[in-house]
Amino acid sequence: MLVRRGVQRLFLEMGLAVMPELSLASGRRADLVALSRSGEIWIVEIKSSIEDWKVDRKWPIYREHCDRLFFATHPGVPADIFPEDCGFILSDGYGAEIIRDAPEHKLAGATRKAMTLRFARVSAARMTLAELSGIDLPETDME
Repeated sequence: MLVRRGVQRLFLEMGLAVMPELSLASGRRADLVALSRSGEIWIVEIKSSIEDWKVDRKWPIYREHCDRLFFATHPGVPADIFPEDCGFILSDGYGAEIIRDAPEHKLAGATRKAMTLRFARVSAARMTLAELSGIDLPETDME
């Protein structure tokens, strides 16, 4: 959660809309999905330890669902364990920094549309559930 919070703060500062724990068409669930103003989709896979990295081999599938793929972790995990062909974000919970930008691999139009619709529908459903639960949500304007 510490790493996630820092990355979410960074992305909000960058003007990206952020969705945690989004299920993908492949059946996998991405730790964070971000949507840029231009419609670019980023996925962030969060790793909390070396062991977490070693046991998880599902991450290559995420490339099929995004324009840019990042790994994010905290200062206690060595950066050199993460693949060079993915972006790398370092987070301390209060903020985060993109240490290595992710290479762009453009999504096909149909996949982009499906991901954007999934992002929008899940966002709307979560907002509705929060409001029905009595959670007062602030108004935001990402423009």
